[in-house]
Amino acid sequence: MLGALFKVGTMALADTPRLRVVEVFADVVCPFTHVGLRRLVSKRAELDRHDVALWVRAWPLELVNEEPLSAALVAEEINALRELVAPELFTGFDPDRFPSSSLPALALASSAYAHGVEVGEQVSLALRTALFERGRDLADPAEVATIGQSFDLEYPGSAGEQSVLEDWNEGRRRGVLGSPQFFVEGEAFFCPTLTIAHVGDSLRVTLDQEGFDAFLASVFGDRRRNPGP
Repeated sequence: MLGALFKVGTMALADTPRLRVVEVFADVVCPFTHVGLRRLVSKRAELDRHDVALWVRAWPLELVNEEPLSAALVAEEINALRELVAPELFTGFDPDRFPSSSLPALALASSAYAHGVEVGEQVSLALRTALFERGRDLADPAEVATIGQSFDLEYPGSAGEQSVLEDWNEGRRRGVLGSPQFFVEGEAFFCPTLTIAHVGDSLRVTLDQEGFDAFLASVFGDRRRNPGP
């Protein structure tokens, strides 16, 4: 959703002129999202394309699946990612501190966008770093509040939870398949960084370079398609 204004929960956020906003529906506890966001942010820095921003919206898998993700499943996914895709990531992941719910973290991220797209993006990335690189339990509101305080944000409580539900409903309306799903000017890309398959009883995750290149072309392509206000 581009233009002069876009919605964050029930609040309107003024878009920076000439900014291209990439929407991402994702869960904080999804390791595939952590890899995808890191790769996209790295490419943005390499290209010096800071006219592109990320609006990371809530896709709460515990509501989608009607049960929280298990630490064992996420650990299996992380092991597969570290084997062939991202050996440098997930250095601090602690399955014993895996959050029983991602809703507190999603609520903080959603509310952060009311303070600007840059703040929202930074909080979204910081939450994932806290979970996957520092082993912090994001189900603990006190832990989440501490992260918010580093950005001068207060824990949003029920208002943030309402924003999470609004994102989830919007994602369902738009046919989101899973976490992460990116939208670039209306074009959808589901997990464009990776190829995920089961080989026998094992999970195998490899880089989808062709899919990622097509995604990057859409994200960093001809700016004349999106001249801004």
